[in-house]
Amino acid sequence: MNTTVTSRTLQRVIAGLATSDGAGVKLRRSLGQGQGARLDPFLMLDEFSSDNPGDYIAGFPAHPHRGFETVTYMLDGHMRHEDHLGNVGELKSGGVQWMTAGRGIIHSEMPQQEEGRMRGFQLWINLPAREKMKAAHYRDIPPNEIPLTSLPGGGEVKVIAGTLHLDGRDVRGPIQGLSTDPLYLDVALPAGGDFSQPVESTHNAFIYVYEGDVQVGDASPRPLKSQSAGFLSPGDRIDVKAGAAGARFLVLAGRPLREPVVQYGPFVMNTSEEIEQAIMDYQSGRFTQAAT
Repeated sequence: MNTTVTSRTLQRVIAGLATSDGAGVKLRRSLGQGQGARLDPFLMLDEFSSDNPGDYIAGFPAHPHRGFETVTYMLDGHMRHEDHLGNVGELKSGGVQWMTAGRGIIHSEMPQQEEGRMRGFQLWINLPAREKMKAAHYRDIPPNEIPLTSLPGGGEVKVIAGTLHLDGRDVRGPIQGLSTDPLYLDVALPAGGDFSQPVESTHNAFIYVYEGDVQVGDASPRPLKSQSAGFLSPGDRIDVKAGAAGARFLVLAGRPLREPVVQYGPFVMNTSEEIEQAIMDYQSGRFTQAAT
């Protein structure tokens, strides 16, 4: 019986690209820059970070989604979510909103501050074909529901989704049981600190560094700089070492769907015909009816 554990290596780097979205919110997009910049089941990752209200104050006015999930993780600031289903959520520093668009939702995300730092991430996770037209769902996850665990060698980990395996114990995040089985960790390491985590060998995984820099891999580590996403090779474990200034980074892993992806803006389906139907449903008003 082969019990060799393989450390994942850094295969591809996608530097965050400065762009804007919504009503002009400035951000950096790594995953999702183009069709070739995805990692099944992850479709897009945006980082927004600014102390200048002009970069974020216009927010994300009402817009539709269909066929995937959006995960907004706020490091600093205050945004309000409202949708046509009547949900209202206050997303504040350290909190997460997990929204399953399913067959359709129209929502807005608007800043509730006129100054100060607005900083965080939005991740898009695909849904399997059998779930793309299920009822929309929204969940607010306040900071006190997100486990924060100290690492033996210094540093800490927030467990947003999936399970952290540490020193023979499991730390479960608030999001469990989804078809894509996502792992979503926010890791902070001191200078030269190490992080090691087993992951399902069948899952795709990537790291996004947002402060400092890291070395990825065990036997032949490779560097990954800030504001960059690093796609990882197949393997059973993720090994990361922080640089001289320490590091903060996201660890994302998930079960690949291996299905066709056809995207038109905020709609992600499996065929062009399904995209055309989504557009017609939205333009005719049937979109909101289909989401109830």
